Amino acid sequence: MARAYNFSAGPAILPEEVLKQVQSELLDFNGTGMSIMEMSHRGKDYSAIHTEAIDNLKELLKIPEGYSVLFMTGGASTQFSLIPMNLLGAGQTADYITAGAWSSKAIKAAQKIGTVNEIANTAKEIPTCVPGNDLSFTDGAAYVHICSNETISGAQVKEFPKTDAPLIADMSSDILSRPLDVSQFDMIYAGAQKNLACAGVTLVIIKDELAAKGPETLPELFRYQHVLENNSLSNTAPTFPIYIIALVTRWLLANGGLEGMQKRNEEKAGKLYAAIDASDFYKGTAVTEYRSPMNVTFRLPTEELEAQFVAEAVAKNMTSLKGHRSVGGIRASIYNAFPAEGVDALIDFMKEFEAANA
Repeated sequence: MARAYNFSAGPAILPEEVLKQVQSELLDFNGTGMSIMEMSHRGKDYSAIHTEAIDNLKELLKIPEGYSVLFMTGGASTQFSLIPMNLLGAGQTADYITAGAWSSKAIKAAQKIGTVNEIANTAKEIPTCVPGNDLSFTDGAAYVHICSNETISGAQVKEFPKTDAPLIADMSSDILSRPLDVSQFDMIYAGAQKNLACAGVTLVIIKDELAAKGPETLPELFRYQHVLENNSLSNTAPTFPIYIIALVTRWLLANGGLEGMQKRNEEKAGKLYAAIDASDFYKGTAVTEYRSPMNVTFRLPTEELEAQFVAEAVAKNMTSLKGHRSVGGIRASIYNAFPAEGVDALIDFMKEFEAANA
């Protein structure tokens, strides 16, 4: 069967070249006679992959000195709690910027641990958007938290706020999709299952001096400093998804790096948004200036037509176009690995469906 055009928001599409390499190495990695899933996380064959994954990320993101790359588990959702556990001390306040479902979940987790000030909230605004730069930060805040791309609503931060407090960003759904000035942030974190790898590992990029602030009373594996000091290997690392990160970052480096990905992503998203805007049948759900190039969200005239659209798309080998259950509508997630011809196929189908149902 032909590969589906997989519009899933996550776990999401991986580069076909990467999947083929995984397939070829699954039973015999690097001439060892075993899968990388079967070998010691402390052995030389896996260690080379672990190091390569870190080095590739540093090269792609131009990570400055004084930052460390960590591989953790539990997804970005676990980081929602680990961040305040490590960084929000007694008598301190953390500032949170809420722009959608995921930043809303982050603030709810933090509120269970310490004092939080929600300095902006656009989560319920329709069409969807993210807060502007007119923000009133708490003096002496422990940190400021933001989500760079809201997967459910299809809104992306285009310009990050300048803050005196450490800036922390959840970049789960747009990490490695565009060039980034890492020095603007004190911590970046991302679940792997959208642009990095398969599910099972969480990337954390953290300034070393920030990692050191975690209290020693925390369990070791919850402390960023402990994970840093042990190169993410104090317990058995999620070796297979880290191996996938190494392969995906190789693919990115071979395909123009983040500048190349940004150009490719803008072209794909631009064509799809143009098709939406050219029609009275489809309506985008994000404010134009905040539209995400990763998650394109739109509505049809009725929910019945949306259900029909999704069903007929599946018959044409286009999967996972149904919007998140909390908001409905249609969502086309077109991450780095999503092929341009898949966007063209969707646009052709949209025109056919409108002609038959308008």
